[in-house]
Formats: sequence, structure tokens, C-alpha cells
Amino acid sequence: MASSNEETGRAPFSWRRTWALAVAIALHSFAFLLLIAPPAPPKQEQAKKERIVQVNFIEPPPPPPPPPPPPPEPPKQPPPKIIQQVTPPPTPPPPAPPPAVEEQSTNAIPAPPPAPPAPPAPPADITASQDISYNSRIQPRYPPQAIRQRHEGTTTLLILVGADGSPKDIKVETSSGYRELDRAAIEAARKWRFNPAIKNGQKTEGYVRVPVAWNLNQL
Repeated sequence: MASSNEETGRAPFSWRRTWALAVAIALHSFAFLLLIAPPAPPKQEQAKKERIVQVNFIEPPPPPPPPPPPPPEPPKQPPPKIIQQVTPPPTPPPPAPPPAVEEQSTNAIPAPPPAPPAPPAPPADITASQDISYNSRIQPRYPPQAIRQRHEGTTTLLILVGADGSPKDIKVETSSGYRELDRAAIEAARKWRFNPAIKNGQKTEGYVRVPVAWNLNQL
């Protein structure tokens, strides 16, 4: 074994050296732990003292005095006696007075005042009409062709009369059956004058019907 150690050049194993190293490592570790560990708080005892609570017992207040006794009840009185009143018999009603007699006075009764006059009636509405006094001067001219062919009949005209009495529109409402007679009636009506319609007191337009008779016996 010695020869082998010498050949390798290593020192022989020593227990003393091993224990010395272990002790040295332990001391250094303990010193290191002391350096790292925080110091104990110095105020622990003071905190413990501050946690002590001092309790002072306060004496309770004296109890209130008892309430006074209730007053004595008044003596009970007997209920009053009910006296029944006797109602007297009803008195008869007084006799009715005699009816008053109206004496007719000799003075004459004044006549009532006359009634006020009635308001004037509103003007009546008047429809348009033919002015016969003027239109009779202008008679319709009998057409010569109708005379030769012996045509007769009645033409009814529907005329719109203006506020001035002049014809504003002329229409044949009922024909005589012959065109030349209807045309002659329209030509004569254009020269006529009429009485205009009156509404609410004012002249206004209105329609009027005028029959024109065609009779050969009147020629």
C-alpha cells in the first residue's frame, strides 16, 4: 500500500485533518447564521405591556323611586231616575179665517200700453222675369221657309239674366221640332230686356224660362 501511495504522489489519509476541517466548517456556518438571523425585536415586552387592558368597574346608578299609588276611586253614585214626561193633548187648530171678498173698485182699469210696432219684414226674394212691356216691342220674326212649309210649334228658352237685365246665356230647353223656328226665337231673345232677380235686396243673376209660340194664324 505504501508503495502505491508513493507511486501516485498522494498524502496518506488523516482523521485529524478531517475532524479539523469539519469543526472549522461548522464554526463558520454558525457564525454565518448569527450574522444572517435578524435580531430579536426589543419592543416585544413593551407591546405585551400595551396589550394589557385595565378595566374599571363603574357602580350602577341607584334604581328610580317607585311610582306614586293611584288616587282612590270616587264613590259610585246611583244612576239618576228617569222621569217620564206626560205629553199634553194636542190643541185643536184655530178656525180658518173667512175668505176675503174682493170689492170691485169703481175706478177704471188702465189700458195696457200699446205694443211696439213690428220690425219691417225683410225684402222678399224675387226671381228673374220677362219684361213684357219691353219685349212686346220686339216680336220674333216668323221664318219664310217655315211659313211655306206650314211649320208651327212652341220653343221654350232658358235664359240667364244678368244683374243689369240683359240676357247673358240663351239655351233651347224645349224645341218646337223645327230648327229654323228655334233659331228665330234665340235671335229675338238676344234683343230682349228682363227684370233681374232680387236677393236680400240686391240685384243678382237668375234664370228665366220664356215660351215662344209659333202659330200661322197670328200672322
